Amino acid sequence: MAEKKYEVWLRGPVDHIPALLQPAAHALLQAREEINALMEGFPETMLWEKPAGVASPGFHLRHMKGVIDRLLTYAKDQILNADQLQYLKQEEQPPSLSCKTIELVEQFNLQVDKALAQLSGTDESTLTAFRGVGRAQLPSTVLGLLMHAAEHTQRHLGQLLVTVRILKNKQA
Repeated sequence: MAEKKYEVWLRGPVDHIPALLQPAAHALLQAREEINALMEGFPETMLWEKPAGVASPGFHLRHMKGVIDRLLTYAKDQILNADQLQYLKQEEQPPSLSCKTIELVEQFNLQVDKALAQLSGTDESTLTAFRGVGRAQLPSTVLGLLMHAAEHTQRHLGQLLVTVRILKNKQA
């Protein structure tokens, strides 16, 4: 009999992650598991398709990586650098003509690893500290940014799930 695999949040605390940041870690790890399973063997020919005009699977993968990176930068009380701004402008485009699904998934996975490392090094006493977002320095906090990175990833995972199913159904 196969062992039932529970969702990440039901598997207990993630090692080395502060208690108040466990929900963010759980959400990011759940997204990574689901994305890796969903995108396994997904054809590159459909990676940039936009069924019914919705965002492409390639965009969602690139956007999730970029959003996590940008929000974690703000959480560290830093501004975006030129590479991050350039990435933001190009999220809807394939990074190369030979872009592979596995490459985008691996880039997302690496970003989740970076996020988990940052979560593990976050002092809980800083969670309510002000952090400005963007050029306008809109108000947020360390906790707000870290949680938004996780929930925004989950939001795009949901959109990616639907888009991929539509595309796979179209192919069948």
